[in-house]
Amino acid sequence: MRAILLSILLLIANPAIANTGKKTASNIEEVTVYLTGARIKRTADISLKPGVNEILIHDLSPTINENSIQISGLKNVSILSINFGIDYLKKRKTSEELTVLQKQLDQLLLEKNKLENIITGLGQEKKLLENNQRIASTTESLSLEKVKEISAYYRDRAIEIQNETYTHTQKIDRLSDEISAITQQIDKLDDDTKEQRGEIKVKLDAPVATTLDLVVQYNVTQAGWFPLYDIKSQSIKDPIKMAYKANVYQQTGTPWNNVNIILSTGDPNTNNIKPNVSPKYLNFSYGINRQQNAIKRYGYQYNPTVKTITGIVLDDDGLPLPGVNIIEKGTSNGTQTDFDGRYTLEVADGRELSFSYVGFSSQSLPIYSSVMNISLEEDASVLDEVIITGYSTSGSSGRYSPRSSYARKKEKKEYYNEVVEVKEEGITNTRFKIKKKYSIPSNADITIIEIDNFEIRTDYNHYVAPELNENVFLTAKLANWEQFNLLAGEANIYFEGSYAGKTNIDPLHTTDTLTVSLGVDPNIVVKREQLKDFKSKNFIGNSKIVNRAYTITIKNNKKSNINITVEDRIPVSQNKDIKLDEIQTDQAVYDSKKGIMTWKLDMQPNQKLEKQFSYQVKHPRSRRISL
Repeated sequence: MRAILLSILLLIANPAIANTGKKTASNIEEVTVYLTGARIKRTADISLKPGVNEILIHDLSPTINENSIQISGLKNVSILSINFGIDYLKKRKTSEELTVLQKQLDQLLLEKNKLENIITGLGQEKKLLENNQRIASTTESLSLEKVKEISAYYRDRAIEIQNETYTHTQKIDRLSDEISAITQQIDKLDDDTKEQRGEIKVKLDAPVATTLDLVVQYNVTQAGWFPLYDIKSQSIKDPIKMAYKANVYQQTGTPWNNVNIILSTGDPNTNNIKPNVSPKYLNFSYGINRQQNAIKRYGYQYNPTVKTITGIVLDDDGLPLPGVNIIEKGTSNGTQTDFDGRYTLEVADGRELSFSYVGFSSQSLPIYSSVMNISLEEDASVLDEVIITGYSTSGSSGRYSPRSSYARKKEKKEYYNEVVEVKEEGITNTRFKIKKKYSIPSNADITIIEIDNFEIRTDYNHYVAPELNENVFLTAKLANWEQFNLLAGEANIYFEGSYAGKTNIDPLHTTDTLTVSLGVDPNIVVKREQLKDFKSKNFIGNSKIVNRAYTITIKNNKKSNINITVEDRIPVSQNKDIKLDEIQTDQAVYDSKKGIMTWKLDMQPNQKLEKQFSYQVKHPRSRRISL
C-alpha cells in the first residue's frame, strides 16, 4: 500500500512522467500524391505541461518512411526524439461498406450451410428407405396388396427426395454465385495487407505549459498516380481535343477522408545520386569483359489497372523477334513471342515485365499499358563471347520522372481551370492543386481526377511501312505539346465520334512535335511485292551478284484527298566485301547511311499509285548473306 501511494506521489510531483505515452488524435488535412508514393500532412491539437512530454500519434499507415517524418508548429517547444513503430495488437478500422458486405456474406454462408445440411439429411433418409425395403422383404411374407402399398410409398417418397434435393441444389448454386460476387467485392475494397497500425512517438520539451497546433508530415508507399489521356477528333480538319486525367490509387491501410489533394509529377523514390565518370582503361580481358549498361530513361509509370498485356517485340531493324522470353518480375508467370513477334500475357501481382533474348540486351519496364510494344537492341558484346554484368542502383525502379522539389522557384499562383486551383511549376516537377476535396479509400479502386482539358494544333498524315506492316496508320502530329507537362501514359482514342482503340503517349522526345497513332485506316490499301522478272543471281569469278526489285502499290479508296508517307528500305553494307550498286529509288528521299527511302504523296479520291525500287548486291560466292 505504501508503494502504491509513493508511485502516485511521484507522478503528481513529476508532470513529465505523468504525460508519458499520451495518445493524441490527428486528422489528415492534405495529401501530395507523387507518381509513386505520397506525402501525408496531419494536424493535431495538443496540450503540453512544463517539462518533458511524450505524445503518441496513433492509428497510422504501417508503410511510413521513417526518414521522411517532419514536425512543425512547435513555437518554443524543442523536439528531443522522434520514433516510428508498428502496433501489432491494434487493427485498422473496417469501413461501413465493408462491414455491411461482410454481414451479407456471413448470412449467405449460413443459408448455404443450412441447405447443404438438408441435402445431407435427405440423402440419409434415402439410404434408410433402401435399407428398410431390404429388411422388410427378408423378414416376412408380404401379400400382393402390401407389396403394392409399400412400393407406392417408396416410389413417392423417393421422388419427393429427388425433387427436394434438386430444388435445394439450385438454391445453393444461386447462393454460391452471390457469395462469389460479394467475396470479389470484399477483396476489392479490403486491404488485408495493412492490418497492423503505425504510430509515431514524439518526445517534446516544453519550457512552460502551452497548446500547439502540431503539423506532422511523412511519406508513405503503396500509393501514387499515373496519367491517362482521352484523345478526341471529329475529323482530320479539326484540332485534337485532349483530356489529361490522373488515376489516383492508394493501399496504405488508412483512408483519406475529405482531404485536399495535390498531384505532383515528382517521384521521391527515384535514385537521386548523380553518376561520376571515371577514366576507362583498356587491357587484355582474357575472354571476359564486364560491361556496365547505362540506366535507361523511361517515363512510364506503373498502372495497377492493367490485367492483360499484348504487344510485339522488334529488333533494331524493326523486324519481329520470335521466341523472346517475357517474365512478370517477381513471379514465374511468363510467355514467349510467336513467329510474328507478338505476345499476350495475363498479369497478376507483378509491377514490371522483363524481356530477354539471346544476343540482345535485356530490358525491364513497368507495366504501364495494356499495349506494350518493345524494341530490343542487339548486344554486340555477346557476339564477341563476352559476359555481361547487369548494373542496377539501389532505389531505382527503371522509371524516370523529375525529382521532387517543393519551395523551388514556383510560378506565381493563379486560377488554372475548373478542377485545378493552382498549377505550380518548380525546377524539377509540376504540382496541380485540386480545388475539390476528395475521399480516397484504401483499396484496389482507382479515383480519376481530370486535371486538364485542351486543344492542340494538329497536322494529320497517313503512314505506312509495307515491309513491316501493310496496314496504313492515321497519325496526328501535335505541335507545342511541351506546355502541357504531359507524362508517358496510355491514351484512349475517339475518332469521328467512335472509340478507335488505345495508343501510348511518350513525350520523352527532343523533337518539336509529338506524333500519336490514331489507328488503322482500312480505306487505304497498300501492297508490297517483289518483281519476279527482276529476281536473278549471277556468278562472275569468285563473286555472286544478286538483283532485287520491288513495287509498292497504294490505292486511296476514300472520298477525300489524303497525304501519305511511305517508308521502305534498302540494305546497308557494313562489310567492304559486300557491295551495293545500281540503286534506284523512284524519286524517294533516300538516306544512304541508313538505307531509308521516304515518299510523301498527295493522293486524290480513288487514285492508285505505284512506286518501284531496286538494288544490286555483290559479295564473295563462298559466303552467305541474308537479304
